[in-house]
This record gives sequence, C-alpha cells and structure tokens, in this order.
Amino acid sequence: MRYRITAEPIRKGQCHCRPCQHVSGGGPNYFMVIPAEGFAYTKGQPKAFRRPDLESPRTREFCGICGTQILTRRPGMAQPIVKAGTLDDPNAYVGPDFAIFCEEKAVFHLIPDGIPAFDKMPEKRP
Repeated sequence: MRYRITAEPIRKGQCHCRPCQHVSGGGPNYFMVIPAEGFAYTKGQPKAFRRPDLESPRTREFCGICGTQILTRRPGMAQPIVKAGTLDDPNAYVGPDFAIFCEEKAVFHLIPDGIPAFDKMPEKRP
C-alpha cells in the first residue's frame, strides 16, 4: 500500500480514548486530519473494518497484507484521519497540537507541555 498527501494537515493531535489505545497497541493515537482532496492511495487498495456493534462506527482502513492501520474515516466527515506512524518519515509529523479524551489516558501516556488537553472531544474542534 502507498498513499500520497499533497496538502497541509488541517490539525494534528493525539487521542487517548480506549478504542485508539486498542488500535495503537497501548499508546495514544497520533493523527493528522488531511483535506479530502489532499489524500490519495497511489498503490493498492485498503481493506476496511467497521465495528458492527456501534450505531455510528468509524471506518478503519488498513493494509490487507501487513495489517497496518492507515487511516480512519468518521461518519459525516469527508477528511481522512491519517495515522502519523504510517508516514514515510514520521518525524515530519513533528508533534500534536492538542490532546483529546485525556480522561481515558493511561498513567504512562505523556502529553507534551504547552498543548491544550481536553478530557473529551471539545465541541469546537481545535
């Protein structure tokens, strides 16, 4: 699987909710929201998973060969939420601008000094 990002992220964050902890293997989920027109798969097509037990599940797209989760699509949101660890150079992510669902974070999760941290998803998106 390969993809290309041709636009600057709308926002970059880290999520500490339990589902993101499950997906990440225990840590927070580092992500970037990318304009829809700024993201395209260039090689291969992803597999998709949606939890059947949720009323409004997110779609998680992943590589069908290695299983790496590439992005999440939220219902009603056109912009893909790309996982920072899937970048060719993850250092290009630099770091999150905010942290969400901090009330669910594990004691070993670290939030960078100086960024806004929210117990839940704020009503106005950071």
